[in-house]
Amino acid sequence: MRDLDRADLDRVLADITAIRSQVAAGTAFQGYGPTALAATGALALAASVAQAALLDDPTGRPLTFLAGWVAVAIVSIGVIGAEMLARSRRHHSGLADAMILNAVEAFLPAGAAGALLLLVLARLAPESLWLLPGLWQMLVGLGLFASLRALPRPVALAAGWYVVAGLGTIAASAEGHALSPWAMGLPFALGQGLLALILHRAPGGDHE
Repeated sequence: MRDLDRADLDRVLADITAIRSQVAAGTAFQGYGPTALAATGALALAASVAQAALLDDPTGRPLTFLAGWVAVAIVSIGVIGAEMLARSRRHHSGLADAMILNAVEAFLPAGAAGALLLLVLARLAPESLWLLPGLWQMLVGLGLFASLRALPRPVALAAGWYVVAGLGTIAASAEGHALSPWAMGLPFALGQGLLALILHRAPGGDHE
């Protein structure tokens, strides 16, 4: 009898978890904050300025160039993540953990693909590293498209910007295979600024 009660309890808890996940999946996610997104856009612009001033030949030192942007990405993830945790607790209360998990799961494939591209190209095709800035921009756009079900619909504009900017970056660099701090930083600065503006104007944004 006790084993039966325990099985029933486990079943009820599993049902509650499934219901919470379904509710979270159908709820607009308000964890992304305009302030953090704008800050990461400014960080990308600052990194472009720093590399333009300090790195004489980005094309000749691709790993140094890309390592700087990996560092920018790590800091940006930390800034966005910290604000995501705070805003999710404030806006989503008991659903916060499920909402954060859904947001991470939506973006994780694009992030993992970006990291793997760096490792594979650096190891097997270093002559193709010039493609990474454009590919990374496109992956951010695809990650945003994957997240649209829980974000304001205008975020699709920012997602489209990243995809188009990535293609443009590849096209502009195709002839000389050159790496440029500006081709990396400006698309991200503009994209993050656009995201910040969209989320600021969305219901539940900082303007309310």
